Amino acid sequence: MSGDDLQLLRDKARDFGIDLSQYHLNLFSIYLNELKDWNQRINLTGLKSVERMVIELLLDSLIPAPFFPDTGRMLDVGSGAGFPGIPLKIYKPQLETHLLETNSKKVSFLKQVIRLLGLKEIHVIKGRIERDGDTLHPDGYHLITARALAGLHQTIAWCSPFLLPGGLLVSFLGCRAEEDLKGCQQIMEENRIFIHRKILYVLPGKRSKRNTVIFKKRN
Repeated sequence: MSGDDLQLLRDKARDFGIDLSQYHLNLFSIYLNELKDWNQRINLTGLKSVERMVIELLLDSLIPAPFFPDTGRMLDVGSGAGFPGIPLKIYKPQLETHLLETNSKKVSFLKQVIRLLGLKEIHVIKGRIERDGDTLHPDGYHLITARALAGLHQTIAWCSPFLLPGGLLVSFLGCRAEEDLKGCQQIMEENRIFIHRKILYVLPGKRSKRNTVIFKKRN
């Protein structure tokens, strides 16, 4: 990442109430440089330009962060190349973080990035949420994130059982939030979760509105 890319991220993040320090920016730079290097060998993201990675991966991952707790346990389901789990861990370093990913090459990438960044209290778990629940923390999680995991109905069914009372489930729904939310009322009631907050926004350089929905589990 160039200095201009870092400044772009800092400026655009500030528009969403996210204050990034030079320490944050340094780690994000290392992260994206490693992503670009690995992406030449394995398909981690279809995005090629650094500016699009900055906006569509880093910034988009961080937008709901001001509404998250600073401490507790976070699970990122279907972590892929680490979005949103690693950017959120960088921004909120006191969150004990688990990255759940089934693809062996992506697991290797995640472990390499964690080593490079020197992150603590973050672990990669190889597995699927629907079949490998016994590998997750037995006490559950205060925060669960899911980005492009599955349909919303399925995401709620898979993730909610691992959410602690009062915990947050975050689904990055893009532009189709209202459509996805239709028909989910019953599964939400069955899992004792409700819509806590909707974040409607437009990413810089984009036209379509995006919507990240934060669900909360009843006490």
